[in-house]
Amino acid sequence: MRQTTLEEFRGSILKTGSYASGTDVLAPKPKKKGRWTTLSFTWSLFFVFPYCAVREFFRSLTTELWAICCFRTVQKAEKFGIKVTADGWENRNGYKGPVVYLSNHMSTLETIMLPPVLLTYGPFNVFVKASLSRLPALKRAAAHMGLIPLGRKSPREDLMQVFTEGVARIREGRSILIFPQGSREQVFSRKLYSSIGAKLAEKAGVPVMPIAVKTDCEPTRPDGKGWFKDFGTVDPSKDIRLRCGPPITGTAKEMHQKVFDWIKEQLEGWGLPTEG
Repeated sequence: MRQTTLEEFRGSILKTGSYASGTDVLAPKPKKKGRWTTLSFTWSLFFVFPYCAVREFFRSLTTELWAICCFRTVQKAEKFGIKVTADGWENRNGYKGPVVYLSNHMSTLETIMLPPVLLTYGPFNVFVKASLSRLPALKRAAAHMGLIPLGRKSPREDLMQVFTEGVARIREGRSILIFPQGSREQVFSRKLYSSIGAKLAEKAGVPVMPIAVKTDCEPTRPDGKGWFKDFGTVDPSKDIRLRCGPPITGTAKEMHQKVFDWIKEQLEGWGLPTEG
């Protein structure tokens, strides 16, 4: 069984706006749920962090290496029989210039799988919890990869930081990825969906572009602690979806409402729970 290459994946996205795991790269039968399946798949996700830290230590980390390392998770998923689908990216192909990507946040998985897609359209930054950048081995690598830490202690301070750093990056021609839910949630809820990304887009004068992700094949563990809560039991019978919506403009209030409604509609169409 051969593996999809990053070049093939990007070529399909740019040519057709979509990608779907073919029978030539997808295991004919999904692996069974179990401890070893979870351990093996989880390592492919976790490996990204020490790999990038080591490459940064030797000053050999590049954006392309980051994308390649993250893409190994796509290859691993297909090897386990997990179908990967990315569609709607013709919407991004049709818009040139930086945008603010707004995505729902189900698990750690999308933070690894989105970079190879988004880097197809140029550099981007993503706001993440500050604790990720405080780890000594990851601090420099995180900065190199465009991760901008947020303290998440004061909403007002976070908002000012998003405005200051986000606008600066956008003016440099970089897009911004924000998870408005803040934390990983299995239920997409209006009451947990912040308008911070829409406000940034309005201030910077760029459109928002919604992304709906389905990554419940490895959910966050509700009973976990620390790093362990990020990697729940893997279920290879569930597929992975990364869908991009059309660019949305208007006031922050209008963009916020339209993005929430669009993501909610996609998730419900996939049979996932939502509220509001």
